[in-house]
Amino acid sequence: MRSVLFILLLCAFAISCDSDAVYHQYVSIENGWDINEPVVLEIEKLDSIKPHNLYITLRNDNRYPYSNLYLITEMQFPQGRTLTDTLEYEMAAPDGAWLGQGFGDIKESILWYKEGVRFRESGTYTFNIQHAVRKNGNVSGDVSLKGITEIGLRIEEQQENE
Repeated sequence: MRSVLFILLLCAFAISCDSDAVYHQYVSIENGWDINEPVVLEIEKLDSIKPHNLYITLRNDNRYPYSNLYLITEMQFPQGRTLTDTLEYEMAAPDGAWLGQGFGDIKESILWYKEGVRFRESGTYTFNIQHAVRKNGNVSGDVSLKGITEIGLRIEEQQENE
């Protein structure tokens, strides 16, 4: 019994250690992601010298009704400049199997966002992530997107060989 507990604790520690990420934060989504409520993440004190790669991270379950995901992102710089992107990600294979990693009903996806970003301005960077998913033939998006349980941002130092 004691050895099983030790192995479980060792596995949990190994999984929780993430040496590549300089920032990784999730926000839980309860009862559906409202189209008018973007996820907002504020980050201070990022390395201004080294380039960074940015990723949108999310977890979804079987309630997610689509095979892709559309996001509108904003990166607001401390001095007021804003970069806006519209992004599309595949969430399922053609046979309907979820992409991403994980066991059971929850899958975690790490989605490419930007590469080689330098945070040269000192101060707070604000990231807004909003879904823009809609049913085929509808002009307006789904008011409450089901199946996305968490969404976040991951920032890694860009490796020299990239």
